[in-house]
Amino acid sequence: MPDDFNQQIIDEFRTNDGRVGEPFEGARLILLTTTGARSGAPHTTPVGYLPDGGERILVIASAGGADRHPDWFHNLVADPAVTVEDGVFTYPARAEVLTGAERDAVFARAVEADPGWADYQAKTDRLIPVVALYAQHAGPPHGVSFGEALRRIHDAFRRELALIRDEVNRSGPTLGAQLRVNCLTVCGGLHAHHTREDAGMFAGLAAQRPDLADVLDRLRAEHRRVAELVDEIQQAVTAADADRDEVREHVARLVADLEAHLAYEEEQLIPVLDAPAG
Repeated sequence: MPDDFNQQIIDEFRTNDGRVGEPFEGARLILLTTTGARSGAPHTTPVGYLPDGGERILVIASAGGADRHPDWFHNLVADPAVTVEDGVFTYPARAEVLTGAERDAVFARAVEADPGWADYQAKTDRLIPVVALYAQHAGPPHGVSFGEALRRIHDAFRRELALIRDEVNRSGPTLGAQLRVNCLTVCGGLHAHHTREDAGMFAGLAAQRPDLADVLDRLRAEHRRVAELVDEIQQAVTAADADRDEVREHVARLVADLEAHLAYEEEQLIPVLDAPAG
């Protein structure tokens, strides 16, 4: 993509917590910063990605089917230490170029989800690379209040679940492999987030604010309910004959329950988290 167009997308992404309009509206997008192989300068590029569990995400160096690899790919081959911005977190990551059967399986999964990847491969004689990005560590969003950080994390779950709901609705009678991975990834993320809240933020608030006992009890109960819904989705999508309509019903219930939960948590806790000290 031309540099001026890239910069427009980068600015929009950073201004809107990862949200962008056409032509990438509704797409899973990150900003990938690599170190120039010749210049040594940082280069940031908007790149689409595929979920792949909690430890890594996947990017594909298609360059629209061009006959040479994109610059960002050459850069990360020379220096696999990269930085990822996902709209909520900015974190260092390690890039690993997938090879052999693993690369082929992931690419086939991507093609099943979006035949456009096959169109790109058909346009070029080069084997389009697939790269895994492993997060090295991530923490709360920087430069914002605790309440704003919570809202941004919640919004990331809202966006991902909206994408999955649309993908399930567009799916055929059975679920493709990548859609199953997408579902399992967000389910794992929700479980991890709620586990951290229960053990961390809720425990701290309980000690400091005994008046919040009823609120925290309700939120913990809602966490247990969400965990039940997540378990139902995980069982449904891992079944050999995963049924689209069954998964759609599970996802719809999760979205409804989770939205009510997130709204209540924000209403009750953001004012507390952002209250002036003392």
